[in-house]
Amino acid sequence: MSAKPKHPAAQGAPGDVWFREAKKKTRSGPQLTREKIVTAAVDLLDAQGVQHLTMRNLAERLQAHATSLYWHVATKDDVLDLALDAVFAEIDLPAGHHASWREDVVTFMTELRGALLRHPWAAALANSRPMVGPQALSRSEFVYAALVTAGFAGPDLSAAAAALTTYVTGTASTEAVWQQHDEAGVRSVVHHHLQAYQARYPTLAGHFPVSSDDWTAHFTRGMNFLLDGLSANRPSH
Repeated sequence: MSAKPKHPAAQGAPGDVWFREAKKKTRSGPQLTREKIVTAAVDLLDAQGVQHLTMRNLAERLQAHATSLYWHVATKDDVLDLALDAVFAEIDLPAGHHASWREDVVTFMTELRGALLRHPWAAALANSRPMVGPQALSRSEFVYAALVTAGFAGPDLSAAAAALTTYVTGTASTEAVWQQHDEAGVRSVVHHHLQAYQARYPTLAGHFPVSSDDWTAHFTRGMNFLLDGLSANRPSH
């Protein structure tokens, strides 16, 4: 039997949970489980954000002692990786592929955006750590397969996939931040500031939206720009 490949990252680094062997169960009865911990972590993150996730806060939410969590997770980074992969599990993709690679990509991007917006902390977190959990990898497999069908390979394939995912995580992160504040009020303040300094920022002063745009329409417009660019530059068959 071949040896399990070793994870090159330092012990306890983001993503390490996916490469570390799980601890053997040594207790029985109605104990905590990793699944319960992840569910509670997602709930806590949804309610309070990443800055308030601590092992102590998580244990209190589970009505458990903090040390009992360490039977299932080694670090806070473990919890964040597991919670983020649980969000990716919400991305509902078809079992097979559509006739059009572009339809596959639109489905992936739309589903990814929806999952990230349901959990406003997730988009920024996804940009800060390796996405190598089983749920994330299965969704990456789907979109990579669609892009291979389109003719992309090698560096072009990885660049195309990164462009798609980064666009979704970036726009979702921006939308989440705006919606956590008084969007209309902030836009009004920015508008008046730009008008006051119109000579310095003439283009922004003339085009900054005073009222909130339709976020979904904004996302779709940008997605189509991106996909049109990919279509125009994909290798010919």
